[in-house]
Amino acid sequence: MADITREIERKYESDDSGLPDLTHVPGVASVLDKGVAHLDATYHDTADERLAAASVTLRRRTGGSDAGWHLKFPVAPSVRDEIRAPLSDTLPDELAALVRSRVRDGELLPLVRLRSDREVRHLVDADGRLLAEVSVDTVHAERLTGTGGTAQWTEIEVELADGGDPAFLDTVDTRLRKAGVRPSTSSSKLARALAETAPPGHTARARKDRAPVTAGDHVLAYVREQRDALVALDPAVRQDAPDSVHRMRVATRRLRSTFRTFAGVLDREATDPIATDLKWLAGELGLDRDQEVLAERLRSALDDLPAALVHGPVADRLAAWSATAHRGAHNRLTGVLDSRRYLTLLDTLDAVLADPPLRGKAGHAPGKPLAKAVRKDFGTLSGLVGRALDLPPGEDRDVALHEARKKTKRTRYAAEAATPALGAPAKKLVKSMKTLQGLLGDHQDSVMARRTLRELAAVAHAAGESTFTYGVLHAREERRAELAEAALPEAWNSITENTAL
Repeated sequence: MADITREIERKYESDDSGLPDLTHVPGVASVLDKGVAHLDATYHDTADERLAAASVTLRRRTGGSDAGWHLKFPVAPSVRDEIRAPLSDTLPDELAALVRSRVRDGELLPLVRLRSDREVRHLVDADGRLLAEVSVDTVHAERLTGTGGTAQWTEIEVELADGGDPAFLDTVDTRLRKAGVRPSTSSSKLARALAETAPPGHTARARKDRAPVTAGDHVLAYVREQRDALVALDPAVRQDAPDSVHRMRVATRRLRSTFRTFAGVLDREATDPIATDLKWLAGELGLDRDQEVLAERLRSALDDLPAALVHGPVADRLAAWSATAHRGAHNRLTGVLDSRRYLTLLDTLDAVLADPPLRGKAGHAPGKPLAKAVRKDFGTLSGLVGRALDLPPGEDRDVALHEARKKTKRTRYAAEAATPALGAPAKKLVKSMKTLQGLLGDHQDSVMARRTLRELAAVAHAAGESTFTYGVLHAREERRAELAEAALPEAWNSITENTAL
């Protein structure tokens, strides 16, 4: 099983390649010499360096205290999540899966070998607690493909101890700068090695985005942002990271909505098949996400009940239902992310961005075509809300409100895509749609919660348990739905009065 650690570090360069005296850094009581480690790391990537282009690194390293396979994902400047697996001759399947959204059918090759002599120092406080590890690395880099060359350099690395205060790195930084040490111009050893060992004429995989000018530029920028989100969130979903399924599902829906809304910019003959696959993916993601939201809602509602109203093992039954449903949904979703249909979808999105199926309005100034598309979505939403409000409470209204909720999301995503071009009016509409989405979402969640409570009550009854508490929770959910429906007319009137594009 792979281990995950958060790595917070900074890299520096020094003309004399020496380590300044750090004994007077505030908070440091001692600087302990931990000797020299000899590290030998081989970095793997595709021939066109897809991982490096995304600042993702994959290496097999021997030497030191953490020999094995290391996969690093960027989190923020100077912050990366490192996933480790035991040393083996071949790449472990669990790490291969985590880079599949980027590698796909590409072959992972040994690209660069880095051999480092690492002089290690530990900065500790008065209690002997480790604050940071400082190392001076003498690095020998060798490119393993083509006619690439070699390089050598020395750098200083300061890595925060697990659980340490990131502000301590600022304190060390101040001391290093005063001693003439400067931040490294490379984000990582691999980045520097790739740059300095590249063969003549080699061009690394890179993307150059220009500022959006036309309507097509704005729509494609939004599509690219969501495509990037899908690819980047894939490893987090596989690892069952909090909120990752929700965020990936939103990116999927944003893409599908964009293709449908901006049909005057992107040809739907080309994008409709993609939208079909996006709908499929959103549905698969929804099996896990909907269950996650529902379980949290029911747990919270149960916690809010007075103890006198809780009869029987309701909490245990709810926990068992939630765990079983989540495990099954997650296992299914992992299979989806390994499927040919999903990986082909990612390839197709890449192809659309590389050679977009633009229509005539794509070349126009963005104002009019984007505003017209957003207004059309808002007009359709207005009809759906009006229809729902005309229906009496009951199942038909529930269905109508759910349809209005879906259209609310589409209108919101359209306004998001148009905001860089349309400015404040579009931004205001996004805010209004979030409010409406919250209201309609609470109503739909109540509908689903009541359905689940009836199912759980039936199972509890069959087991000879009291169903009283399920009835109490059901009644409270009915009331929540009634309050949402009652608040809708006023909220909708406020939105229509303040919407102008």
